[in-house]
Amino acid sequence: MTNGSQTDIYTRRESNARSYCRAFPVSFVSARNATLTDADGRDYTDFLAGCSSLNYGHNDADMKAALMAHLEADGITHGLDMHTDTKEAFLDVFERVILKPRGMDHKFMFTGPTGTNAVEAAIKLARKTTGRDTIVAFTNGFHGMTLGALAATGNAGKRAGAGTALHGVVRMPYEGAIDGVDSLALIREMLDNPSSGIDAPAAFLIEPVQGEGGLNAASGAFLRGLAKLAKAHGALLILDDIQAGLGRTGTFFSFEEMGVMPDLIPLAKSLSGMGLPMAGLLIRPDLDVWKPAEHNGTFRGNNHAFVTARVALEKFWADDTFQRSIAEKASYLTERLHGVAAHVPGAALKGRGMMQGVDVGSGDLAAAICAECFERGLIIETSGAHDEVVKILAPLTIPQAQFAAGLDILESVVKSQTATTRMAAE
Repeated sequence: MTNGSQTDIYTRRESNARSYCRAFPVSFVSARNATLTDADGRDYTDFLAGCSSLNYGHNDADMKAALMAHLEADGITHGLDMHTDTKEAFLDVFERVILKPRGMDHKFMFTGPTGTNAVEAAIKLARKTTGRDTIVAFTNGFHGMTLGALAATGNAGKRAGAGTALHGVVRMPYEGAIDGVDSLALIREMLDNPSSGIDAPAAFLIEPVQGEGGLNAASGAFLRGLAKLAKAHGALLILDDIQAGLGRTGTFFSFEEMGVMPDLIPLAKSLSGMGLPMAGLLIRPDLDVWKPAEHNGTFRGNNHAFVTARVALEKFWADDTFQRSIAEKASYLTERLHGVAAHVPGAALKGRGMMQGVDVGSGDLAAAICAECFERGLIIETSGAHDEVVKILAPLTIPQAQFAAGLDILESVVKSQTATTRMAAE
């Protein structure tokens, strides 16, 4: 089928909730690493990577081979939470490669298949262990689309989809959210004041880098201060590493080297290594007070994902080679984005690592940039409260030459769109 002949069936039968296909109106048929190919044979460089679900690129050869071997051997597909050889192998490698080298003793809870499931589990467990209801979330935060996670999400458009009141969350300003305001000092004052109207919280829920909220990045000092506040007030610290983790910001966890150790860590997106549905919650051992089946999910036992996740850990995280390559690419990205921002008056760089972008000051301009990039063969999206940030989430494995070529397209488009906007204003 061609791109055109497939469009009608989506219009007739797929829900209006569909979104990415509206920005990228072609039918994709194959993908490898950082390249997507559509039904007409055109190649696109992928700077979206499944919203950071494909940190290791599309169809990694080693993960694909392991999955094919598992299928050929009639390996377990769906296992609920039963013991399987693939789950055991994943947990063994996760303990050896990820937890022990970082001095972590967290338990691994297999939740439903998406990030919102992991966040829901974290919120429920925080409330269960503390006996409190209130979750402190942050401006511009995004944590998922189910009601508990959505209550902690700031985006008005997404919250409107709930169709009901959202409860149990108080909002605090993220670091730098309000010009001239020390967010940490404000939070401290609000919690220390018995007449502030804020009940003692069960937990603080925060993204170290806000993926959908505009690539705002919290400093180590802010996160350490938040951890100290949580401890002082008998609350837990939940660091949502669903989009910012698994190498996206340079290290496996985005909070590494910041001197903070969360109580609960929701993970998803690139956890499976290959874009297969898989999510989990890391839990400090003394907080693992669940009764059997008190929180479960039919698809928490995706053994295909366990196979590819194990390979991803062994291939990319057994030593520091991959981490060093991310640092090199991130440094290059920062350098190139300074050049991109120079074409837009008042533009600013956002984010860190391989989770960076440019705030171009206008949602209309950012949308126009992304649309023209797509026309030129580059898939890229916006972020931020007003969609004003052009956001780069290229696979961490993208070849350097392709990375450079994609950034060339971006810079050329930004330059031309800015010139067009300037001429229209005159």
